[in-house]
Amino acid sequence: MNDTQPSSQSSRRTDAVQRLADMFLSARHTRQPIEQTPPDLVPPDRDAAYAVQDAVVTALTPELGPIGGWKVGAQTVTAEPFCSPIHQATIYGDNVTVPAEMFAHPGVEAEIAYRFGHALSPRDLPYTEGEVLGAIASAHAAIEIYDTRFAKPHSQDWLAHLADQGSHGAMMIGPAVTSWQSLVPVEQDVVEIINGETVFSHKGGNSAGDTRRLLVWLANEASRRGYGIAAGAVVISGSTTGTTFVGSKSNITVRFPGFSEVSAFLA
Repeated sequence: MNDTQPSSQSSRRTDAVQRLADMFLSARHTRQPIEQTPPDLVPPDRDAAYAVQDAVVTALTPELGPIGGWKVGAQTVTAEPFCSPIHQATIYGDNVTVPAEMFAHPGVEAEIAYRFGHALSPRDLPYTEGEVLGAIASAHAAIEIYDTRFAKPHSQDWLAHLADQGSHGAMMIGPAVTSWQSLVPVEQDVVEIINGETVFSHKGGNSAGDTRRLLVWLANEASRRGYGIAAGAVVISGSTTGTTFVGSKSNITVRFPGFSEVSAFLA
C-alpha cells in the first residue's frame, strides 16, 4: 500500500495540472472566462503552477509562436521571485496599435525590459551574476498589458494567477539602450501617461527592488525548467507603477526620463 501511494499522488497532481491548463486554454479560445478555480485544481505550490504554465505554453506554441521572452518579478526585495514564459506573438515594438478586444481586462504596467544578446542554455552549473549580466545586449522601456483568463482580476488564489501565465496579456518594447549598465532601476524616474493624463510620476516603484537579482534568478530557473533563455529573448522585470485598468481607445506612454520611452494604442 505504501509503495503505491506516492505514485497515486503524483498521478493526481499531473491530472490536476492538465485539467487547469485545459481550463485556461478553453477560456482563451472560447472567450468564456473562468468564474472560480475548483478547489482541487488550485496549485499547491509554485512547481505545480509552473507545470500548468508549461502545459499551456506547449499547447499554444503552434498559434502564438515560440517563447520570445519572460516576465519576472517579486513581491518584496527579499521574496523569492516568480516568472512566466511569454510567446513571441504577444511581444510588440514601439508605437504599435493593438486591438483592445484581444484582452478581457487590460491593465497597464510600466516596466524595464532587458534583451539578451546571446543564449543562456540549460545546464547543471548555476549561472553567475557576471554571466547573466554579460549576456544582456540592451535595456528598454516596456509596457506590459495585464490580462487574465478569470472573470475578475485578482480574484483567485495567487498561485492560480501565477499558473495563468502570471496574468500576462502582451508587452510593448521601446527602443534599445545599449549603455544600460549605468541604469539604476531603484533610482530611475518613471512616468506613465494614459490619454494625455499623467497617472504616475515617481522614482523606482518596483516591489522587487534591484532587478539584477531577478535576472540571475530567472536565468537559473529557466535553466532548471529546461528552457534556458534564448538569444534575442526579452525579459520584463516587474511593474514600477502597479496596474492601471483601461478601456479601448487608450493611448499609453511609459517614459523613463533620460533613459527610454515606449508608446502604444489600444484600438
